[in-house]
Amino acid sequence: MIEPLKDSFGRVHDYIRISVTDRCNLRCVYCMPEEGMEFQPHDQIMSYEEIAAILRVLAPMGVSKVRLTGGEPLVRKDLENLVRMIASIEGIQDISLTTNGIMLPSKARLLKEAGLTRINISLDSLHEERYARITRGGHVSKVLEGIEAAYEAGLDPIKLNMVLMKGFNEDEIRDFIAMTLDRPLHVRFIEYMPIGQASDAWRDSYLPLSRVSEVCQEAGWSIQEEQGPSGNGPSRNMKVVGATGTFGLIHPVSDHFCDSCNRLRLTADGHIKACLYWSDEFNVRRVIDDPQAVANLFRKALGAKPLNHEMALALEKKAQSHTPTVRRMSQIGG
Repeated sequence: MIEPLKDSFGRVHDYIRISVTDRCNLRCVYCMPEEGMEFQPHDQIMSYEEIAAILRVLAPMGVSKVRLTGGEPLVRKDLENLVRMIASIEGIQDISLTTNGIMLPSKARLLKEAGLTRINISLDSLHEERYARITRGGHVSKVLEGIEAAYEAGLDPIKLNMVLMKGFNEDEIRDFIAMTLDRPLHVRFIEYMPIGQASDAWRDSYLPLSRVSEVCQEAGWSIQEEQGPSGNGPSRNMKVVGATGTFGLIHPVSDHFCDSCNRLRLTADGHIKACLYWSDEFNVRRVIDDPQAVANLFRKALGAKPLNHEMALALEKKAQSHTPTVRRMSQIGG
């Protein structure tokens, strides 16, 4: 291995999240607007061959973990072919996927056979009407079918990501934790983040994750700290004593985890983002045919990475040191 990918604060980056598309079969309220979303033309989206070429540069630099995201990655045709290409790259040890789960029934086994090791499924409500409202038309029953398909395919661990929103789904915290009692599910409660928001409306929906602990107390559950399943996330993991699965808290706003950040992002149109929140981007497609230039650009992106994202300052309406991104989450990669 050549010199690992370090930023100016000494953080080693061994994990990259790669968006394969900015398109999605849903329109979640915190991810994209209901109308007026302009998607990238197909010729501006990275090909599978380009993604594999970038990873062949990054693997000798210590990147061993890859997560495929979107938009919704499963709307990209034959995604299992990309998984197979990535799995063949020496040094890549872990390939995961973030999906809304709707297309998993027909894809889970193909992805597992191609080399996918684990999966995160976005699920913000178990109630049909509420799920349809937050996704603007989705059917929660299809997501539940996708979870079962992931089980049957042998994907492990299976994590469920719930974005917690005040006045919307906080009354389902107990139901989500209950899912972990007798099944090896791993629920992750995530604070609502101000990514690409043009208005301040997100503050009205923001809820600190301290509410999860309160719900556990109200339910009379005894909670213990837990190492949690394999993965690279910043979750603080716990379980109900005696439960089969776990639940975790991901609190980027109230208690950011930037000091231990080990991740890079690559957008579907080929821009390196060393931090999810800030606007800094570096177009790697322009140098895709020059492996050394690709390596240099990733080091340059890391050199510009700030110490932290300052989302808490946005919540408090205080001045920030850098410019937040205007891209929506679907344009960056979840």
